[in-house]
Amino acid sequence: MKKLVYTLLFFTLLLSQNLLAAKVDTLDIQSQAMNRSLKAGVVLPESYQQSNKPFPVLYLLHGGSGGFRDWLTKVPDKSLLHRMADQYNLIIVTPDGDPTSYYFDSPLIKTSQFETFISKEVVEKVDKNYRTVADKKGRVIAGLSMGGHGAMYISSRHPELYSAAGSMSGVMNINTATWKVPADFAKSRAENFAKLIGPPQPGESPYPGFTMVTLADRLKTNGLALIFDIGVDDFLINGNRDLHQQLLANGTPHDYIERPGGHTWDYWENALPYQLLFFSKVLKTNGVFIP
Repeated sequence: MKKLVYTLLFFTLLLSQNLLAAKVDTLDIQSQAMNRSLKAGVVLPESYQQSNKPFPVLYLLHGGSGGFRDWLTKVPDKSLLHRMADQYNLIIVTPDGDPTSYYFDSPLIKTSQFETFISKEVVEKVDKNYRTVADKKGRVIAGLSMGGHGAMYISSRHPELYSAAGSMSGVMNINTATWKVPADFAKSRAENFAKLIGPPQPGESPYPGFTMVTLADRLKTNGLALIFDIGVDDFLINGNRDLHQQLLANGTPHDYIERPGGHTWDYWENALPYQLLFFSKVLKTNGVFIP
């Protein structure tokens, strides 16, 4: 009986390893811009070890109050990133963005320079350490919530680096008065933005140039492939609808989706595969998709 139990355990472990065929590295990245070291998760598809080809890369950003392991540990299906990396034969990088950086280069806080960190230091480190398509045609960027804002914001400012950008439940307007949240949470985030960027300007967009609802024309000019989605019960839905309407008005091609759900990991677990399908079509058009 004991031998049977051990045999079953062995095959269970073997099966779980097969299901998680992709490999996960933890990368230490020294930020010269912030004079400190941060980390990134790197999910390598099983095919990476079996090929000498360069692989496309998805940079996947975490949300507020989170960290670089969120996409690996907080999503209900812990095999999600492994399966997506294997299915689409791409590298997935999950860099640290601090709990409330919103992926700006803060003009006021030297240790919060996350636009530079993500767009320059992380990309350079990943391209140096792995076989990547070291060109915009093989790079895409996405994220959830704060990371959704980060992906859209950074790609809007660096169209030479990415061919596509995506957001899931993204903060498209950092004016917390437009968020459907308790007053104390809105106040704490507003204070955070003031600390990072400075005093807000009057009006519905108190930080022009730092928030996506003020950057619709830049998105049109850049010509990146864009996808963003949000749940109909999400507290950030007004900002997403606003950006969608602006992009319709100025003729910017984009995919915009509203589906059932709120600001939850269940929603993001469901949303990510749709974004990967979108990105795979972009990579295929660019000639870097690995079947």
